[in-house]
Amino acid sequence: MKYYSISEAAAKFNIPESTIRYYDKKGLLPLVERNEAGRRLFSEDQIALLATVMCLKNTHMPLSGIQKYIDWVVEGESTIEIRLEMMKNHKAAVLDEISLMTESLKGIDEKIIRYTKRIQERKENK
Repeated sequence: MKYYSISEAAAKFNIPESTIRYYDKKGLLPLVERNEAGRRLFSEDQIALLATVMCLKNTHMPLSGIQKYIDWVVEGESTIEIRLEMMKNHKAAVLDEISLMTESLKGIDEKIIRYTKRIQERKENK
């Protein structure tokens, strides 16, 4: 089985090693193995779990929600239904946020158009 060092895992996700250490200390990366020197080793399963943590974090799930999800993963098959429900609810929240951001982006675009026109008018009036 291939293992990744913390620096390799951090590079894979383009995040600082300190973020991985923080997630580990918070219990978001259960069962991380360590080598003889006490350094974290990440199996393919751990990398996949870290990818899930990053996905949920990047879609603004609070760490408490991610922790609950990870706890359910560790519990096993008996939590599949509640994990599915959590993912459905989170997806709905993400879609709502995307909709809000899309609407807000329209306002930003209007400002860009307005300012571009004003700058162009200033140049023409010189």
